Amino acid sequence: MVPNHVAIILDGNGRWAKSKNMPRNYGHTMGAKNVEVVAKAAHDMGIRYLTLYAFSTENWNRPNKEVAALMRLLDSYLKNCIKTAKKNDMRVRVIGDISRLDEKFQKNIRDLEAASAAYQGLNLQIAINYGSRDEMIRAMKKMYSDCKEGKLEIEDLNETKFSSYLDTADIPDPDLLIRTSGEQRLSNYLLWQLAYSEFYFTETPWPDFKEMELKRAVEAYSSRDRRYGGISEKEETNV
Repeated sequence: MVPNHVAIILDGNGRWAKSKNMPRNYGHTMGAKNVEVVAKAAHDMGIRYLTLYAFSTENWNRPNKEVAALMRLLDSYLKNCIKTAKKNDMRVRVIGDISRLDEKFQKNIRDLEAASAAYQGLNLQIAINYGSRDEMIRAMKKMYSDCKEGKLEIEDLNETKFSSYLDTADIPDPDLLIRTSGEQRLSNYLLWQLAYSEFYFTETPWPDFKEMELKRAVEAYSSRDRRYGGISEKEETNV
């Protein structure tokens, strides 16, 4: 069984570069190049949604030179991604608070999202200046504003309504979360959306995470007995 939605924490670029006696930014550059490789592999496997953690709200605490280099790299990737999206019939969206990004960067995001909106292949979400706690605070502020304006009644609040205020409002929750490079934590990523997701951790750093590694993760996912409220998917279909 292939997961409908896979989320990945792209970890290990810097350590991968260091292992090759190269600067950290080289690792980030090679990691960016790997996005298209994994996106194509995901599409070929039948995965419909792929969400990648590219830059977190905490990443601003890194050295200024590294942050500036990452911003340039992400901006360049998104500009080039218009061609990639067209070639692969891929819809691309950015989740996160883009208001902290410069105006030119924000425009490039809007241009990419508009240009790829009608594509029917893989749905690629890129998390930039994203943090799950920040996302939920922003969602609650929007809900509070709507309540004050009479657009939302307190009695209408439930999980579905809250989800509709998140960055991922029209995107299904991930079935599988992958984190590369050996770390085994969520790092403030999609905390609400990952409530029932399967987790897969690999020692492989992101620049080396290719099609075969993705297949291993999906095979591990497929071998698990998925349960919802104590009932597995297999049991549910036999009810």
